[in-house]
Amino acid sequence: MRTNTRITSRSGSNPDRTSRSTSKSSQPGTTVNSLANAKRNHERYMTLARTAASTGDAVEIENFYQHAEHYLRLVRERESAVSR
Repeated sequence: MRTNTRITSRSGSNPDRTSRSTSKSSQPGTTVNSLANAKRNHERYMTLARTAASTGDAVEIENFYQHAEHYLRLVRERESAVSR
């Protein structure tokens, strides 16, 4: 038999949780941090694509190149935001 069991609702208020109402883009340095993350992810997926190319798996190669292209677009977008 359990005693002192506390049941909480997912939607109920929890005073231990911190509010996430602050937009990430409004925090200082976020654009620079996200630019670094986008560059790192772009390089990561390019490396994965090159590795997949050595195995010859065309589907995996295309998948990694598409991910790399997505992050390249983010890099370009965020670089222009930083330079403004």
